[in-house]
Amino acid sequence: MHTVVERELELRLILSPERAFPVPARLGYRTDDPYAVHITFHINSDHPVHWTFARELLVEGVFRPCGHGDVRVWPTKADGHGVVLMALSSPDGDALLEAPAAQVSAWLERTLRVVPPGSESEQLGIDDALDQLLAR
Repeated sequence: MHTVVERELELRLILSPERAFPVPARLGYRTDDPYAVHITFHINSDHPVHWTFARELLVEGVFRPCGHGDVRVWPTKADGHGVVLMALSSPDGDALLEAPAAQVSAWLERTLRVVPPGSESEQLGIDDALDQLLAR
């Protein structure tokens, strides 16, 4: 039995310092994929966009800049509110998304209660599989 922790929220796609538009998104975390977070954008469209990256990256990015390459995350302020910025790069293009820090943090805390940091491998059953393999 796997646990799923989801949260729908509205992100902002930043096109320039003056232009941004709302993007409905869903944050997802599954205990059968304990190291990853999943973000789905345009959840009501015919062609939703899915991104998957390390949960650890998002946890750290709430507090300090981190990541390199395809996914970078860092905290900042926008209109006096804490936000988390996510810069995503793919062959199809780049996107800069802004998420409310309080909502992201609350959702991350729920995932960390379900699978505490450092216990991810227990979710995968690797230890049990190795024990069975070595017992033969």
